[in-house]
Amino acid sequence: MLRVREVVRRPEFLTDLLQILKSMAAATLAWWISVKLLDSALPFLAPWTALLTVHATVHRSLSRGIQTTVASTVGVGLSFLIGAYLGVNVWTFALALFVGLAGARVSWIRDEGVAIATTAVFILGSGFTEQQPLLLDRLIEVGVGVGIGVAVNLVVIPPLRDQQAARYVDSINRRMGDLLVDVADEFASSWETDKADAWRRETESMTHELDTAWQSVKFARESRLANPRQRLGRGGPGRAVGRDVGYEEILPRVDEGISHLRHLARTLHEAAYAEGAWDERFRERWTHIVRDAGRAIADPDADVEPIHGRLTALAREMSDDADLPKESWPLYGSLLSSMRHIAVIVDDVASDRRAREATPS
Repeated sequence: MLRVREVVRRPEFLTDLLQILKSMAAATLAWWISVKLLDSALPFLAPWTALLTVHATVHRSLSRGIQTTVASTVGVGLSFLIGAYLGVNVWTFALALFVGLAGARVSWIRDEGVAIATTAVFILGSGFTEQQPLLLDRLIEVGVGVGIGVAVNLVVIPPLRDQQAARYVDSINRRMGDLLVDVADEFASSWETDKADAWRRETESMTHELDTAWQSVKFARESRLANPRQRLGRGGPGRAVGRDVGYEEILPRVDEGISHLRHLARTLHEAAYAEGAWDERFRERWTHIVRDAGRAIADPDADVEPIHGRLTALAREMSDDADLPKESWPLYGSLLSSMRHIAVIVDDVASDRRAREATPS
């Protein structure tokens, strides 16, 4: 039950549900107009084109609506030309489909070009003899369907996808932080190569989620185009999320942080086979730094000491230690270097969160 509630509360679930309801409303309204006002003999043309037009963003509804209008109009014209001059039989039906599918390959109507062929199927397959005098009526029905689809998507809570984009960024940050805390907990005592392999797989999963975040950001940017809610001052990832910070800057930095985490996991995997005991001072202090870095990434409001300065102090102290075996430094230096890069990411994450929270919504 708790999982169901969590799914229902997700912004993408509510957006998808709203799109379903809007598509249903647009198609139903178009059908009612076709039946009651236009007295159409083909009342499915208008609701069908309305369904084709209600897309996930206003910009896409407008652009696809134009394509649907052109494709459906061409399909209507093609059907009437073939039916009037060649008649309706198996060969002319096949000819209409061939021409329609070939026309669908035209680049500027490619997304909705198949409507040429499907419109021909509807008209030629529903009794062309009765439809022949009604070319203008069919074009009107197509226009009604497209117009209603665009209008519904424009007026009824046009979607802004900024919440999904921010949610993905916060999710990845939290996973990065949790992984670092897990690394610190394991490193404080000992670890096995299986654990390091699990950390590496987790970073690969983060990379997949980052790809989804990029898609969400691009979709969010599109959702702001031609969207009347923009005039109400809603924020979103189409512009900078703060004065100087935007998702185009945030996500590459997150990707960089994931790559450093992956390198850290690989180093610890190799270290499991290294001979000799760890220097306990290094183990203890490095563990505290990693744990605090994880807490700071997962929760930028966490009260932790600055990471970068502590790493510098640890490196200086270890380099001055004459008792530390020289063959240990490549390993220790790699761990310090990875955490130094991640420390920069910690600061960026905190800045990112403050910028997004400062953006008016």
